[in-house]
Amino acid sequence: MASTPTQPPMMTDKDQSTTMERILQEITGVSRRIEGMDASISYLTLETKSIRSDIANFQSQVMGLDHCVRTLETQMATIQGRDQDLLYLQNKITDLEDRNRRDNIRLFGIPENGEGSDVQTFLSTALPKPTSLTFDPPLELQRAHRVGPKHPDGAATPRPIIACLLRHIQTSQLLQAARNHGPFWMDKYEARIMADYSKDTNEHTKAFLALRPRLRQLEMKYGLFDPQRMGVTKNGESKDFYNPEDLRPFLDSFQHQPQDPSTLIRPQDNWGDDGYTPPVGPERGGVEQSDLDNCPRGRELERLTKAYVDREPTDLGERKKKQERATINEELNKNPSNIDIILDCIHPE
Repeated sequence: MASTPTQPPMMTDKDQSTTMERILQEITGVSRRIEGMDASISYLTLETKSIRSDIANFQSQVMGLDHCVRTLETQMATIQGRDQDLLYLQNKITDLEDRNRRDNIRLFGIPENGEGSDVQTFLSTALPKPTSLTFDPPLELQRAHRVGPKHPDGAATPRPIIACLLRHIQTSQLLQAARNHGPFWMDKYEARIMADYSKDTNEHTKAFLALRPRLRQLEMKYGLFDPQRMGVTKNGESKDFYNPEDLRPFLDSFQHQPQDPSTLIRPQDNWGDDGYTPPVGPERGGVEQSDLDNCPRGRELERLTKAYVDREPTDLGERKKKQERATINEELNKNPSNIDIILDCIHPE
């Protein structure tokens, strides 16, 4: 016989009431949590709108900054173009001023009041004599005067005289004669004749001339072909420079080149023995050449001394060099065979 399923126990009214209350409490809790989530969602919605508004403001500001940057770039390009135009005009003005002065000459060395009461008459008669030039037609000056205010009485340097000649060919002849012969004697006064240039051109020339000591130090041949151009020759290669700022890096490249050791040691076939008794020789710093050639210590001393003198000749004054040479001579006379003393003099700690 088949068994009949058992029926679940019937819940009492009290149990049903308890279950319903528990379900209602859970539903109430879920409703409260949903209300809290709604508030959070509303807050997040407001924050999102605020962020969107801020992003829109940032985008507007970035667009404004981009527009400002583009405007500034355009203005900078315009300013740079105007700077180039200004530089061109400045160079043009300097060129025009130099061309306007090409009939002028400057005379240096004539004492104050040495020209008498009339500078123009004095130069018209005094200029042709020392130059041995024959002017046809005669030399004529448009004007002539001293440059600058009059110095106090007893000033050592007289003011230069500037003169404007009527004919350019005569100006060229006088300047060529001045370049060929140097200073002239004009009525018992030694005078120099030079061309007249603008202030900018003179400063440009002075900047070139200030580099002459370095050029001589590096054993370079140089020449100022005109006030705006200097030619430099090194190892058979020539180069022209139109700006002193371009010449300085060129000299620095040679200044820092390492020196070839072969130039410091002169090869000898026989060094001789190790004996070394140097006599006093003023031209060799207390050491004669024959003793240096026949002694290893002497050869080492010559090499180190030459390396020391050649290392940076511009860093030491003549007085300091003489003092160090005197120290080397004194140490050699005290103990000629001790090369360590000489090394201490040349390479101090």
